[in-house]
Amino acid sequence: MRCIDADGNQIGVISLSHARQLAEQAGLDLVEISPNADPPVCRIMDFGRFKYEQEKREKNARKSHAATKVKEIKFHANVDEHDYQTKIRRIREFIGEGHRVKVSLFFRGRENAHQELGFEIMNRVLRDCADVVTPDQAPTKMGRALMMMLAPRRGARASAPTPSAAPKPAVNAAPAAAPAPR
Repeated sequence: MRCIDADGNQIGVISLSHARQLAEQAGLDLVEISPNADPPVCRIMDFGRFKYEQEKREKNARKSHAATKVKEIKFHANVDEHDYQTKIRRIREFIGEGHRVKVSLFFRGRENAHQELGFEIMNRVLRDCADVVTPDQAPTKMGRALMMMLAPRRGARASAPTPSAAPKPAVNAAPAAAPAPR
């Protein structure tokens, strides 16, 4: 078998008994690194420390990996304009932070008879956030509610203005003319 010492230097191809003897002399373990190689590769190392460092690397990798969360925004079929704009702003904030957003619209009482209003609101949400989101799941009816999942669009700007927050054009853009002399 091919053997590597504790410092990473190759010892060469030696017998298993000789490799064990070298590991015992160093007070370390003989660990098989690559059993499928020809010849198999073994390394002299402290196996406990190796496992500890490997677990530490995995823990740091999990810590640095940002898990995406699913945030939920709830609507009703008779949502007022200001409430609607506030919820759209919150959707944009969640998407800007990299979260997925679950949009729910609940029907109460007689609102069940006019489910087309719910679909109109869901489609309006999609239109108003189209620059920063992609629909993961289209609006679907589930019991007395409509559900839709939105995900961040790749390369989208996080702080894109909402359509209603865009500056409105001036009605009278021309300068006022001086009164004509009499």
